[in-house]
Amino acid sequence: MADLLGIGTSALLANSRALATTSNNIANVNTDGYSRQRVGFNERPPEISGIGNGVSVGSVSRVYDGFAVEQVRINNASFSNFETLNEFSSQLDSILADSNAGLSPAISEFFDALQEVAGDPSSTVTRQVLLSESESLVSRFDAISGRLESLNNAVNSDITATVNDVNVLSRSIADLNGQITDTEAGSGGVVANGLRDQRDRLLLQLSEYTNVSTVEQNGGALNVFIGNGQSLVSGSFVQTLSVTTNEFDSSRLEIGYVTSGATAQISDQIAGGRLGGLLDFRASVLEPSRNTLGQVAIGITSQINDQHRLGQNLDGTAGGLYFNDLAASSPLALQNTNNTGTGVIDVAVTDVNLLTNSDYSLRNNAGVYSVTRLSDNTVTNLPPSFPVTAAVVDGLTISVASGTVNSGDAFLIRPTAAAPRDLRLQISDVRQIAAATPIIGQASSNNTGNARISSGVVNAPPPPNANLTQSVTITFTTPTTFNVTGTGTGNPTNVAYTSGGAITYNGFTVEVSGVPTAGDIFTVSANTGGVGDNRNALVLANIQQQLGLNNGTSSISSVYGSLVAEVGTRTRESELNREAQQTLLAQSQARRDSISGVNLDEETTDLLRFQQSFQAAAQIISIADDLFQVLLGAVSR
Repeated sequence: MADLLGIGTSALLANSRALATTSNNIANVNTDGYSRQRVGFNERPPEISGIGNGVSVGSVSRVYDGFAVEQVRINNASFSNFETLNEFSSQLDSILADSNAGLSPAISEFFDALQEVAGDPSSTVTRQVLLSESESLVSRFDAISGRLESLNNAVNSDITATVNDVNVLSRSIADLNGQITDTEAGSGGVVANGLRDQRDRLLLQLSEYTNVSTVEQNGGALNVFIGNGQSLVSGSFVQTLSVTTNEFDSSRLEIGYVTSGATAQISDQIAGGRLGGLLDFRASVLEPSRNTLGQVAIGITSQINDQHRLGQNLDGTAGGLYFNDLAASSPLALQNTNNTGTGVIDVAVTDVNLLTNSDYSLRNNAGVYSVTRLSDNTVTNLPPSFPVTAAVVDGLTISVASGTVNSGDAFLIRPTAAAPRDLRLQISDVRQIAAATPIIGQASSNNTGNARISSGVVNAPPPPNANLTQSVTITFTTPTTFNVTGTGTGNPTNVAYTSGGAITYNGFTVEVSGVPTAGDIFTVSANTGGVGDNRNALVLANIQQQLGLNNGTSSISSVYGSLVAEVGTRTRESELNREAQQTLLAQSQARRDSISGVNLDEETTDLLRFQQSFQAAAQIISIADDLFQVLLGAVSR
């Protein structure tokens, strides 16, 4: 009877444990991250007679697939990355592509106003409209620059908040590691299923912020790694992340990795999750956009200023700067905070046509200076004469303004980033607009040939030739030769004549075409009283479509149009990637749930099965008791 009673009791206890486990599964059917549990039954060792001795509960384990859980974390990190990238890129796209608040309409309206001045150069009304549109263009650059700065501040704030969240999660994971180790070590091998589920939930939350990988130690603790293998959690020890300022630019926050009392910058090693999306947006969308916007600003101001200085205003004097000289004043050279020297670098844009939208780094490596274009890592070694003499790279003239640059010192050169913010209008009076050209070619009324002279153009670049407005006389000695007289011309004689050929002196160019006769005279002189002259205004208006940027391949409008298209493409690309990753995340989550999630139908079936087993075990005990009572009765008689 004792064997029968023991077998029944063991079955009763085992099925009671199974009922409790199944009931716990049903109770947690809606608990996020809960892994359903299963009871493992073991046959108890038989007695010497070979008869079975009942059942025992070997373990209560999670139904768990580590690969499926890891795939959920990987896809969660990717989805969060693209969601963040799309969130910020769409904001930038709406700023740049806005049909009212974007830069494109302001540029068009500015050049349209120039065309109006060219159509009626003596009108103060058209000039006032141009002045107003010029102020609007400056304001639009400044407003967009402010919006981009707000986005940069938002990225910085988000990085700070996210790093704080990562540190909180890391501490919680480390605490759970300790609890799991202590629980499993002191329970005779019982697995802390609930604590492990809690840790998995925290790891899933952590994957929203960055890519996560894990390695399990003996004892149940997990080592957690981020980035390119940086340890974040090792057992109960946490490696804290921090937020630091960039070594060149204090307005740019970076992610620091604190180890041995020192902080290393690891922003370039972080990928995936919200942190990866923030860093990707800043590096590949926001900063290139700001630089390209600056390239457009410098392109407009430089080309307009150069041509405006070659013109003549309503007062008959040479045109000055229309906008401030961004090419000279806006490029930045930022020192590395670790520099040991006192060197200050000066940078100016001296060839706008060669200007790119990239930032550059300048380094002194044991006396060898090199400049790296950061957009494609192209390295240019500077001449040995640098820094005694200036060097030119991509239209930038780089020199040491003061101090000494020691070996190992580095500088970040940002040629265009500040330009949209720094743009200012330099004229305030409509009479200062130089719509006219200061020289004019004229034919003598006594000429007998049919040759004609063009009005003439002033040759770039500014400043104009000192003798530009000095009178120059072209006298034909024969139909095929002429003499030139005038200050600064050298007074050449018997110059060969070609109809329509360029005749250039004192910084101007005219063309004489047709058939002159001997004695015909043409003059190029100051354009006095030229209030109705629109030649310079026409050239200014045509700058919008001139291929004066990107080494003669792009116009002002096409550069900005390419910027809008690029940001729009990145935004759409991030949206499609987000949708794709959302689908993959849902699929991996469904796979994990199919393995570890609670199925109510299955649990109900198990509940009935264990209930029946429990009842049967109780019946065994009842029968054992009846038999024992019969035996006692027989003995007592």
